[in-house]
Amino acid sequence: MLREIEVALGDRSYPILIGEGLLESRCEPLRELAEGRQVAIVTNPTVAALYLGPLRAQVETVAAGLIDVQLPDGEEYKTWESLNRIFDALLEARFDRRSLVIALGGGVIGDMAGFAAAVYQRGIDFVQVPTTLLAQVDSSVGGKTAVNHPAGKNMIGAFHQPRLVLADVGSLRSLPPREIAAGLAEMLKHGAIADPAYLESLERDMASLVACEPAAMIAAVARSCEIKSAVVAADEREGGLRAILNFGHTFGHAIEAGLGYGQWLHGEAVGAGMVMAAELSVRLDLLGASGRDRLLAAIAAAGLPVAGPDWPVARYLELMQVDKKAEQGVPKFVLLEDLGRAVVRRAPEAEVAASIAAHIG
Repeated sequence: MLREIEVALGDRSYPILIGEGLLESRCEPLRELAEGRQVAIVTNPTVAALYLGPLRAQVETVAAGLIDVQLPDGEEYKTWESLNRIFDALLEARFDRRSLVIALGGGVIGDMAGFAAAVYQRGIDFVQVPTTLLAQVDSSVGGKTAVNHPAGKNMIGAFHQPRLVLADVGSLRSLPPREIAAGLAEMLKHGAIADPAYLESLERDMASLVACEPAAMIAAVARSCEIKSAVVAADEREGGLRAILNFGHTFGHAIEAGLGYGQWLHGEAVGAGMVMAAELSVRLDLLGASGRDRLLAAIAAAGLPVAGPDWPVARYLELMQVDKKAEQGVPKFVLLEDLGRAVVRRAPEAEVAASIAAHIG
């Protein structure tokens, strides 16, 4: 069972291939991109032990040269220092402008490899091979690339679209339950902001998804990619509509930054952040309490936290001021008018504070 989704961006359009066993089987679109080029596979030791061999076998017979770059594993290493390790390897191997970078791993690897490709010799092609659920449904699609800064998550980056996304759901079976839950957070987000029928299917199939059953996972990953692809095609650089993809993220990024990157997974922070955003939606008379409660129940069923760390509310407000979506230090929030319909707006600080206070501890 293979699903193909197109991200429609004119001459920069690219396919997302979703299936089981794609890393082990011959993938002609990947081989065509690698043919006659110098290729660098960027990964980490954990993923390399599982999937670097099969991926190398896919491309080494057609590539003009092949290297791999292994970065430390973890969000705390999503830094300029790690990025320079990629540049050092590319320069040492004398990669030119026709070279190809392949990101093999989760969102951290995808972001750093994509950013390296965006700026190396002013931009070279890259391919996303996401091996976590979060990366398959979110970070590998849409061309956002970045590294973290101590003052804020993803503050240094570029928009740079991949040429291909290859999502093998078979790789998900090697993940711990926390990683599966983190990906389910973004899938629930897609349903909450854009498709109530998809949200209902996630609620219905949650046990199968937690167990990584291939048929259920392929269908759900494909629907999430369809939703995100449609939003990206309509608003590639987040000038308007694409901002709805940040539902839960203003609160979630504050949690990540305050704890130190890597303490909570991104999806875990987004899970708690969506609860706070739904609470704020209720307090602003946009969403009914039943919608909030239903979303909270789905987030809990996925194994995600539904409350943020027990900090003073003032700490949350301070951290949200440096979020990259803030304008002159004033954060904007993605809120729900109903399940499946999102809006972006500012909110009174008192209501924001009350929404945080209701879901911490």
